[in-house]
Amino acid sequence: MQLDTDETALVVVDMQNGFCHPEGSLYAPPSEAAIKPIGELIDLARDHEVQVVFTRDVHPPEQFEDVHYYDEFERWGTHVIEGSWEAEIVEQLHVRQDDHIVEKHTYDAFQQTEFDGWLSARQLNDLVICGTLANVCVLHTAGSAGLRDYRPIIVEDAVGYLTEEDREYALDHADWLFGEITTSDDIEFI
Repeated sequence: MQLDTDETALVVVDMQNGFCHPEGSLYAPPSEAAIKPIGELIDLARDHEVQVVFTRDVHPPEQFEDVHYYDEFERWGTHVIEGSWEAEIVEQLHVRQDDHIVEKHTYDAFQQTEFDGWLSARQLNDLVICGTLANVCVLHTAGSAGLRDYRPIIVEDAVGYLTEEDREYALDHADWLFGEITTSDDIEFI
């Protein structure tokens, strides 16, 4: 899969301590296992001057106090609170000053963020997406990208998940409905 470096961004979804570190409240071993292949994708992107974007799932402590229905703390427990160690991106991925960080408060990196405008202003149309969790934030971010006419490409060997069934569902659904699936080895930046 050949991708134009001037039109592509690598989007690293929610690779944070709360999800990827054994001491995180929502730790999943496959998310920790995804750190190495994601680090290799980041290196490849940087070697070709492809823009790297990190998303961070961050919740103010009071975010869900007055909600009608959508309450992540009820579903998942309190997690990645704003300003906490859990909310930080894992240190192995080395965020740089020229990387872009999208702070989001839902599963979707486009929901009430500046991400769409930021991508449009830079004419970045192809989004190589990796991160965690495959069937939650990766899937919802990729779906939202597709609905906004971006080309979402999920890297199947660089996603974290809770169960193998969750991973397979997310990849099959994305491939069928709105995106493309590839492996790290098949990505070529030109």
